[in-house]
Amino acid sequence: MRITDTFASAFRAVNSNKSRSLLTMLGIIIGVGSVVLMTGIGKSMEGLILSQISILGPRAMVIFPGSGPESGPSGVQAGFDSLTFDDFEALHRLRTIDTLAGSIQLPGRVSFGREEFEGAAFGTMPEYFHIQNVNIDRGRFIDQSDQEAGRFVALIGPDVARELFLDQDPLGQRIHLADRAFTVIGVFEPVGTVFFSNFDENIFVPLSTARSITGKNYLDIINMNSVVDPALAIADIESFLRQRHAITDPENDDFTVRSSGQAEEILGTVSLSLTLFITTIASISLVVGGIGIMNIMLVAVTERTREIGLRKAIGARRRDILIQFLIEAVVLTLIGGLIGLALGIGLAFITAMIVQQFLDTYQFGVSALAIVVALLMAAGTGLLFGIYPAKRAAALSPMEALRYE
Repeated sequence: MRITDTFASAFRAVNSNKSRSLLTMLGIIIGVGSVVLMTGIGKSMEGLILSQISILGPRAMVIFPGSGPESGPSGVQAGFDSLTFDDFEALHRLRTIDTLAGSIQLPGRVSFGREEFEGAAFGTMPEYFHIQNVNIDRGRFIDQSDQEAGRFVALIGPDVARELFLDQDPLGQRIHLADRAFTVIGVFEPVGTVFFSNFDENIFVPLSTARSITGKNYLDIINMNSVVDPALAIADIESFLRQRHAITDPENDDFTVRSSGQAEEILGTVSLSLTLFITTIASISLVVGGIGIMNIMLVAVTERTREIGLRKAIGARRRDILIQFLIEAVVLTLIGGLIGLALGIGLAFITAMIVQQFLDTYQFGVSALAIVVALLMAAGTGLLFGIYPAKRAAALSPMEALRYE
């Protein structure tokens, strides 16, 4: 029997009972659709994460005070005041660091007249905006003269400008922050979300001014760019700060150094692990669908016993019967897989449209590899769960099959 005839016979068998075939394929449809949807969301999330980090540049680095909840010899978190201004000045001696900028956080509620806005406010240095790749839209950046004079001036994000001033020009206006009045000297261009925080809601004032307001003798964060290799710079910084802080055991570090590359790797690994986990759970539907395929194929063998006997009586070989029923199972799963593929892609697209209302950088994405794997899994499920019914059909005796009623 030619293979084309076998496929034609399989399609006729599937088409002869459309309702039963559709119900049989339902598990495969859900399984493939879930796999494609989950991998699509995972790919979109991966793109979102990379976009959050890529804005910082490959040489971007940051130092945080503390090293986690179990750091320090006493088993409590290292002090939040571990990064002193003396540490910051000393770090300039390292040849592996290109540019540094220290920052202090201020209370983020800002007001203009009756309008109020809850943003994030920082006292920082002119170098910070170069490190963060921030561009000016209107006015100017905070400069070194502002820093040296401790001026009460502020650079605000576009979201802050829109919420506080509506259609007014914010330049030269006086806003209130941390119980002080600041003159707006500039608005920076939209940046978007960075590490899942809206950068455009930020307000910046000179670091010297923030220090005089808060009385802090330490920095909340240090941003920097490495000269060439971030890994070399990290090793240099860790060794240098451990020596300054008299730390002999790295487990007792009272600071944490991270590069944008490390953050990308960590977040990428978390995203991949979560995607694989969810996809594995979704793949269980394929097993359920496979069981449904096997049950229906066993029913088909019983219903078509006389047909099998007749075909064997006129010369059909055991192998022909085996291949026919296997192809029928594969055809069922492939049709279900294609429907599930279309469903998964459609749902991934709809999900992207919804998420984009909240995260502009979230983009629709579907992995070509995931599509191929999902279809291969569907075909494999048909083969795996179709073997037993096919073998049972092929093993029927022609005489017994012809006498079956």
